[in-house]
Amino acid sequence: MDRFLKERGVDFSKVNYYIKPLTKKKLTELVRKMNVSPRELLRKSEPVYRELGIAQKEFTDTQLIGLMVEHPDLMQRPIVERGDRAVLGLESGGAGVHDL
Repeated sequence: MDRFLKERGVDFSKVNYYIKPLTKKKLTELVRKMNVSPRELLRKSEPVYRELGIAQKEFTDTQLIGLMVEHPDLMQRPIVERGDRAVLGLESGGAGVHDL
């Protein structure tokens, strides 16, 4: 993703949310900007997804955001934010970033 943005001359800053965790407020803002539900950001293949029984239990959006903040492995990444928009910028060629 870094190379994709650099090649296009896009100025960006990178946040490693394992080192500097996202807050519930920030993740809620990103979800809103992406126009997706928190459930759509979940990485269902992660062991913690199964351990927490997320597929079998009902969770509110607020609860799912809290779980993603507490367990960052649950969150699809990278998320690319620009102004009032955000997209999931998958590593394969910057898919989604073209929409910003």
